Amino acid sequence: MDAEMMAQLSSWGPIIILVLFFYFLLYRPQKQAQKKREDMLSRLKVGDEIITLGGMHGTITALDDKTVTLAAADTVHIVFERSAISAVNTSQQE
Repeated sequence: MDAEMMAQLSSWGPIIILVLFFYFLLYRPQKQAQKKREDMLSRLKVGDEIITLGGMHGTITALDDKTVTLAAADTVHIVFERSAISAVNTSQQE
């Protein structure tokens, strides 16, 4: 290998390092979090106590592919998009 070819290869080094940096520190963790959220949304069932993205706490009374009906009080039933669910409240289930 001559000096010119080595110089060209060494100029690609920082670019490759940046690509690996973005993959392992940004892209991969975001994909894992997205997969975990999709798994949580797919495991929802009637009776789960959940928290919405807006902070509303409630119990699931009905489900379909796109919406979730929550019981916020005895006679109050609110319909949310399934994507608006932030978390399943596990502290009250234990």
